[in-house]
Amino acid sequence: MRKFQIMYYVGAAISMLVGLWHFMVPWMFGWASYIPYATLVVSIYYVNLCFSFLLSGLSLILLLWGKKVFAKNKEALVLYGFLLLLWIFRVLIAIVYPCPPESNLWMSYGQFGGSFLVMFLLLAPFLRIAEAMWESKK
Repeated sequence: MRKFQIMYYVGAAISMLVGLWHFMVPWMFGWASYIPYATLVVSIYYVNLCFSFLLSGLSLILLLWGKKVFAKNKEALVLYGFLLLLWIFRVLIAIVYPCPPESNLWMSYGQFGGSFLVMFLLLAPFLRIAEAMWESKK
């Protein structure tokens, strides 16, 4: 179970770092220069800031609640499952509607690879906990 705990904490930490990094993305990549309408720029920035806040906050909560997750606390597992679904959704979006590689090849593959890594790091412990819960109910 120790390796699953390590995977969980590493996955949640990377998820939190992605959320914190995402606060700066619009300014790092000059999103405003690609969008012709100022009102649309503000709206996109708001959505990004809310997403960043939620991703980093949820990940931080799960880092702090790690013991509850592995003690099979129902509320902690619901939050964990929601974060896992977010990363599964991110990977599926990257498969169905990938970032065009001609825009920046390393960024396209890096985003997909990073998303897949976080999804895997969170999925394996979740499945192990689900299996343990299933076995205890038998």
